Amino acid sequence: MNNYNKTVLAIQAHPDDTEIFCSGTLALLKDKGFKIVIATMTPGGMGGVTHNEKGTSEIRKKEAAKAAEVLEAEYYCLEQRDGYVFDNTEARIKVTSLIQKVKAGIVFTHLPYDYHSDHRATSTIVEAGTMLATLPNVPTNEEPVTLTPLLYYTSPFGFTNNMGDKISDPSFFIDVTTTFEKKKEMLSYHDSQKKVMELMFNIKDFFGDMRDFDHKLGKMSGVKYAEAYWQNTGGGFNNFPFIQEVLKEFKREKEI
Repeated sequence: MNNYNKTVLAIQAHPDDTEIFCSGTLALLKDKGFKIVIATMTPGGMGGVTHNEKGTSEIRKKEAAKAAEVLEAEYYCLEQRDGYVFDNTEARIKVTSLIQKVKAGIVFTHLPYDYHSDHRATSTIVEAGTMLATLPNVPTNEEPVTLTPLLYYTSPFGFTNNMGDKISDPSFFIDVTTTFEKKKEMLSYHDSQKKVMELMFNIKDFFGDMRDFDHKLGKMSGVKYAEAYWQNTGGGFNNFPFIQEVLKEFKREKEI
């Protein structure tokens, strides 16, 4: 069953989340002929130290759009408020509408037990919105998709949940060694985040920490750099391993 539309939609909470957690894989899919769409639930307005919320939001949306251009990807912001993302009817409808608009066959989002509350809320919203995307009674202005998209989750930073506990092993890893330079290029557009990461987490080398995280995932799977994924195969979603098949030469398992 491989008739899923070759459009991948990554919906994550903030500008730079997609670049950090799955842009290497998106680059590989782009090379395979997939259309890439990147969306953020928020414009990231709290993530600034030199501008107010509105000014920071505009800066970060421009950064996200520039980063998306590296993959010739469309970029959308669903305009929830940074730091205050919560599951409600409006948010679910916005996500479903976007899935239908771009005709996504594959959706990426955060794990339900990610460390960040905005990420966890985004995960719940996206799961619900994805499951509803085929239904004609959902109150959007778009046509339903013909097949419920496959849903994949990305790894939280640090590989821990919101309590700091190590999370369960992923369904699979993707070797992103060959696309890591492209990932770095995408991350380089998020210049506004350098000072924020230093202020919040005492991270003095934002991009270096992202590199080290992918290297850690790579060591877990026997390659230089990797990204980790979980597939939702629960009720309401098909369990066909589409990404795993398409990127089978890059797919890795955890090394014992």
